[in-house]
Amino acid sequence: MAYANVIIDISHENVDKVFQYRVPKELECELSCGMQVLVPFGKGNRLTKGYVIELVGEAQYEESRIKEISRIDSSGVSVEAELIALAFWIRTQYGGTMNQALKTVLPVKQKAGRKEKRTLVLLASRSAAEQKLAEFQQKHHTARVRLLEALLEEPRIPYELATGKLHVSASVIRAAEGLGLVAVERGEASKSLIPTELPKEEAVTLNREQQQIVEAIIRDFERGEPGAYLIHGVTGSGKTAVYIELIARLAAMGKQSIVLIPEIALTYQTMVRFYHRFGERVSILNSRMSAGERYDQYQRAKRGELDVMIGPRSALFTPFSNLGLILMDEEHETSYKSETVPRYHARETAVERARRTGAGVVLGSATPSMESYARAKAGQYRLFELKNRVQQRPLPECEIVDLRAELKTGNRSILSGRLQELIEDRLKKKQQVLLFLNRRGMSGFVSCRGCGHVFRCPHCDVSLSQHNNGKMVCHYCGYTETTVKQCPVCGSRYVSGFKAGTQKIETVVKERFPAARVLRMDFDTTRKKDGYEQILSAFSNQEADILIGTQMIVKGHDFPKVTLVGILAADLSLHTGDFHGAERTFQLLTQAAGRAGRGQEKGRVVIQTYSPEHYGIQLAARQDYEAFFEQELAYRRLMKYPPVFHMLVMLVASRDSMFGSLCAELLAKKVQQAVEKGKVSELVMIGPADASVAKVKDFYKKVIYFKHEEYVQLVRVKDALEEFISRHKEFVDVTVQFDFNPMNGF
Repeated sequence: MAYANVIIDISHENVDKVFQYRVPKELECELSCGMQVLVPFGKGNRLTKGYVIELVGEAQYEESRIKEISRIDSSGVSVEAELIALAFWIRTQYGGTMNQALKTVLPVKQKAGRKEKRTLVLLASRSAAEQKLAEFQQKHHTARVRLLEALLEEPRIPYELATGKLHVSASVIRAAEGLGLVAVERGEASKSLIPTELPKEEAVTLNREQQQIVEAIIRDFERGEPGAYLIHGVTGSGKTAVYIELIARLAAMGKQSIVLIPEIALTYQTMVRFYHRFGERVSILNSRMSAGERYDQYQRAKRGELDVMIGPRSALFTPFSNLGLILMDEEHETSYKSETVPRYHARETAVERARRTGAGVVLGSATPSMESYARAKAGQYRLFELKNRVQQRPLPECEIVDLRAELKTGNRSILSGRLQELIEDRLKKKQQVLLFLNRRGMSGFVSCRGCGHVFRCPHCDVSLSQHNNGKMVCHYCGYTETTVKQCPVCGSRYVSGFKAGTQKIETVVKERFPAARVLRMDFDTTRKKDGYEQILSAFSNQEADILIGTQMIVKGHDFPKVTLVGILAADLSLHTGDFHGAERTFQLLTQAAGRAGRGQEKGRVVIQTYSPEHYGIQLAARQDYEAFFEQELAYRRLMKYPPVFHMLVMLVASRDSMFGSLCAELLAKKVQQAVEKGKVSELVMIGPADASVAKVKDFYKKVIYFKHEEYVQLVRVKDALEEFISRHKEFVDVTVQFDFNPMNGF
């Protein structure tokens, strides 16, 4: 006898509530997960719409208490049913519970508070305003100039437009009010999160390369055969223009689109391009919105009020009923991988949702992930190339500075002599400089400053991580050795980890260039609300000469006056203790270099490194993605890493160190027995070993790595382990999580 677990009212806040119903025999062969059904509910057995989330063979309640499904709802599959079916796929592919998967795809209903709408109105006469404009121009009051120019063109503008796109601060607006030039009108805001007064722009004019991509993809849609596409375009090649044109063409067909953007790239500068083209038919989601605001935007999408939803990976689950396109910009970004259970990847989930709804998927990047490019090479994605920048602007010239040589000449500064020389030159020319500290993935690797030697695991070919107990550890296999004080290659005693941060760099830069106006962007300076936008706006308005920061300053920003980018520590992402080191380094360096020379002046990039001969750094300097892909793929094939092999990581966490270790060893033994019995063939297993951080909040963590050429084999391993854990009560006090093809690790 079969039973179905059914959700009754998914709009209710308690999305965890699941009811069980008996499946009548006539429906046993027809019913499947995600289907809409009509079921008797409540004391009066009122027929109510429900959604099947799981089919099981055993009853969870007394048989006499279980009611029977009345029938399958033939009124059509709703978008909720489609998302529930997708949640079941996520749970199957990535592990976790069905409730965790449902919380991922279905927004919890919360009422949004009222928002105030503010509009700037020009009070002064046109002649008086023009007179003040001339006065402000003479005094170089650039923010006031921008504000008056906008109001002379359009006497009423949204407050958010002034503070966002025009980069006018609240203090400037208050000063204009005090002079009697403008007034701020206040009223209740509409549910839309975009300024409705923004005029629409005409369709952008695409160059030949861009137009060919758009036409090829649209032809597939017209034939009813949309697929998955990868657009590999160099930095500044106009990928966003292609995205907008594709969305516009599909909107004309009555299709809706989801645009996924890494959270760090959700800048007003990017969003305003979509607003101009699509007006009120576009909305956004981001982490700074309240749950109520997010829920309201989901409801607008469900009611058909939107054509486009833009946001981070959670926007993938926008309830569009006529979805035509899912677009992932900067598809290589690690933020597309969930760090909470279920640890799904937005790329694979987008492809699955598109397959279920007959939509297309477009991935775009100047530095595609190894997985995506490998699939494109294998024909799973259709590959398009944008090989030139718009208006034929040249790519920046890159040069590599060997910090080992700097040390030999006596320069122990964070800034190499060559970089100091170029900064001096740009400051004289009134041009801007970006200084990028490559800190992503910093995990305490140890290297020699004299020769560049990095201490690596002899079994896994990843760098050893430095621990406070005087040990260096590999977090894949557990290999350990004592931290050395002298380099075994050259004998140098300059053996340590890199310790400089953005604050130290800011101090050094201000001491070396006291006349320069310096801004710093990091976690501390962006902690306040709008701190991120304020710093970028100030730099964009040329209120600073040098901007110092980590990866957040090199993601998708367009600063026409930046002609020099200095990359201060290329090695920090190169030696991260996992196999993504070279890939992450190539991506970050290429993206950072792409910020230079986007205006009229040619750009230059200086890459400072202790490993100048490494192929990831050499090929990033040449902007040669194809050569990097081939060399990195050879390394991955040799070491059986993704995308050649697939990887599953299992985390076992317990408050009792000994008990957690025993549980991890038991699970490893069960898999080993399955391998020996031939149930799983050609499986590579590593561990159990300590996690990269072995103890967090009094939980001791162990990890086991499994590698196999076939993804489905790893899913079977996960399923078998989940079943084994569910049958043994000993695991009640142990947390077990799974992560497929990890990007950051546990």
